[in-house]
Amino acid sequence: MQHAIKEVKVNLLAAPVQYGFQDATRKVETVGMCVVQVTTDQGMTGIGVTYHEVGGEAIKELIEKYYAPKLVGRTPFETEDIWEELFHYARGVGRKGLSFCALSAVDIALWDLKGKILEMPLYKLLGGTKKEVPIYASGGWTSHDDDALVAEAEDMVARGYKNIKLKVGYNGGKDIAADVRRCRKVREAIGPDIGFMVDANNAFHAADAVRLANQIREYDITLFEEPVFADDIPGLRRFKQGTDIPLGTGEHEYTKFGARDLVMAEAVDYLQMDATRCGGYTEMVKVAALSQSFNLALAPHAMEHIHMHLVSAAPNGAFLERLFLFEDITRMVYKNPPEPKEGILTIPDKPGLGLEVNPDYIR
Repeated sequence: MQHAIKEVKVNLLAAPVQYGFQDATRKVETVGMCVVQVTTDQGMTGIGVTYHEVGGEAIKELIEKYYAPKLVGRTPFETEDIWEELFHYARGVGRKGLSFCALSAVDIALWDLKGKILEMPLYKLLGGTKKEVPIYASGGWTSHDDDALVAEAEDMVARGYKNIKLKVGYNGGKDIAADVRRCRKVREAIGPDIGFMVDANNAFHAADAVRLANQIREYDITLFEEPVFADDIPGLRRFKQGTDIPLGTGEHEYTKFGARDLVMAEAVDYLQMDATRCGGYTEMVKVAALSQSFNLALAPHAMEHIHMHLVSAAPNGAFLERLFLFEDITRMVYKNPPEPKEGILTIPDKPGLGLEVNPDYIR
């Protein structure tokens, strides 16, 4: 039975952050999601999401006013042609940023529809077999004092996580000694058997990032994320040359071309592209293949319920990230989303993404 796209709807959901959470380079004021629903003439609906923290209203307007008219009447299986058309349509006003968040959410909704029409979970449609995917806990803000940071790390472990990630870049990256002290306290609290990652959120110059990395190396750091400004690819490479701690980056990159530039510059070990920003599933499949061809790990940023199928199907898929800050909003958007247990997220054997939008949210 042929399905033609009939309607595209966009809803925004956001909640203020009450506690003044801050990483090394910005204060987090709200968390939210922009939810796209694409419905066919057969009454089937696919969902896609992206972030709604800064500029969600613009994403909604872009999709409803400019992208939706180009989708109506077409089949959800035209993902390559639709992607190329929307990419070139908006290239003059954004090959990154909000326009790509909009394209990503639309593309994910089309892939969800493909899986539903074919009655296949996306991990199977992508050629994967693994239903269980490792997932790590992510939080530990620089706005926490030392005791609060350690307490959150201990809570992560108590909740069954085998790998955790916390922030460095204390006081805007101006107090390396404090970062070293905080990492020491966390490692002493969680013991030697828990994987420990750090995320600097673009805080440092390359030389300072190397200096910090080599001072916390003894605490067995699994990866060091975004030590320098995301666009400072030479700085990322200098970081890699200066320490043997693996480098994670890519959450602020867009398209296969951004992935290519990181890879060819030898500026990444764990590629952390985000399907809800970088171009959806259509682009993320190419990013995964590119990372695999250079024997790098694929470790997508956040949005674990969108990325679980991709990590399952990718032979080099490392793990998922669960941002504690997004737990409440995730439960508001999705109806009964799968929850991690003992550091594992089990993919539901339902068609498409296997997710259902919470009807209370829609109301």
